[in-house]
Amino acid sequence: MYLDALSLLDDERDAWRPFEQLNELSDEQLERPVEAVNGWSGRDLMAHLVAWQQVALDVAKELAVGERSAAKERADADWDQRGGDVVNDEIQRNWAAKPVGELRSEFGRVSGELRGYLTVVPEARWIKNADYQRFFIDETLDHYDEHRKDLDAILAAAGMPAS
Repeated sequence: MYLDALSLLDDERDAWRPFEQLNELSDEQLERPVEAVNGWSGRDLMAHLVAWQQVALDVAKELAVGERSAAKERADADWDQRGGDVVNDEIQRNWAAKPVGELRSEFGRVSGELRGYLTVVPEARWIKNADYQRFFIDETLDHYDEHRKDLDAILAAAGMPAS
């Protein structure tokens, strides 16, 4: 539980920093499936993370101007109705159809834009609101932690040291 936005944003920035190494991989390294990650490639991991950051960004944009987020309500309903595997598989298919350059660009942009928007969302709407705080922690800190071993395996397969 965070009591102020700055603490959460600082922790989020620190937790995200190791994932930025994915953008340093060559296109070939990004496309290579890694058995230790259930066959996911670096590209798959990038797409998965940026897609959920984009959902969080959409929520932050709505909270910057209002008390509730229809984007969060839609995402929660979709997850509940179709299930996480279906939603995540759809994310992978959608991003696989896009050029790697677009993925790299979004991967480099969305996390910073999310942090920027969260600095203007009144704390009462996300830090002091248990549901929204939990949502942002789930989509950032906890999500990064969940995929940290995946990152390390992908970097190791590319010959890069884990950070």
